[in-house]
Amino acid sequence: MLRRFPLDLQAGNERGGALGTPAHHPIPVRRGHLREAAESIEQATGMSVEIIGGTLVMSPSPSGRHAGIIIDLRDAIRPGLSAPYEAFENVSVPMPDDPDDYATPDLTIGPRTFKDDDGWLLDADAVELAVEVISPSERLKGINEKTAWYAAAGVARLLQIDPRTGTWSLFGRPGEGEYRSVVHGKYGEDVPLPTGLGGDLSTAGLGRYGTRPGG
Repeated sequence: MLRRFPLDLQAGNERGGALGTPAHHPIPVRRGHLREAAESIEQATGMSVEIIGGTLVMSPSPSGRHAGIIIDLRDAIRPGLSAPYEAFENVSVPMPDDPDDYATPDLTIGPRTFKDDDGWLLDADAVELAVEVISPSERLKGINEKTAWYAAAGVARLLQIDPRTGTWSLFGRPGEGEYRSVVHGKYGEDVPLPTGLGGDLSTAGLGRYGTRPGG
């Protein structure tokens, strides 16, 4: 289940804000220091943390089903990628010109040269495709906020996989804080990716929550 901690960044800048972790240990937060707070929370709890629109978003370790879908997607995407690209897990994408915000897609398709980079952030304009696998407890509001965040960051394409319903959505053409194109489909229908990203991506074998293998 995702846990969200909204912050008044202006107040935090002037008075020094405070953030309560799940263990209720307050962490002083000032604008430009949210990433430090996120790192502290990750170390203390083992949970994954993102900063979306000035809000710390925490999620527990994924289920085996969730992790398995990510593995299946990566295995399906990698063989078709053209030479300059690679599919990365656990790579974060910052909001351009923002000292705090960043998101961590389940898969990030970007330049293969990043594998030799010592940093953990891949610039949004270098991301060809971000892939998000929806968790069982995610709500529509949070999903829409995340979609808008990727569009505002300028990520070229966003693929959302929803194992709750066996559906997917491919967003593209970001501009003015929104994606101007979207294609929806269901499991068994190919995702229309560009040739450089392997072309049509099969979704036929992807798992769904609450089903047995092969079900």
